[in-house]
Amino acid sequence: MNDKLESQLDGLLEKYSELLLGEGTEDYKEKVKAWVLYTYIAKSMPPLVKHWNEQYPDAKQEMMTLIKEIKKLNEAHRASSTDVKK
Repeated sequence: MNDKLESQLDGLLEKYSELLLGEGTEDYKEKVKAWVLYTYIAKSMPPLVKHWNEQYPDAKQEMMTLIKEIKKLNEAHRASSTDVKK
């Protein structure tokens, strides 16, 4: 992958993280990247994720915690965005 594409994808991820969570920090970008990858694979190849979850139950638990964190952050961001619009 060339540097230009990598930079553009990073910008896309940063903006997505910002829209989803309210901030596009490096930490949030890494969490969103892991969440997007896991979610996409889970939807497109469920048996692969099932196998991975069985092989790495501790990682599965970490992913579930990460998913809950992202959901909570997204809900807080949406609530604060709604309050600003009122």
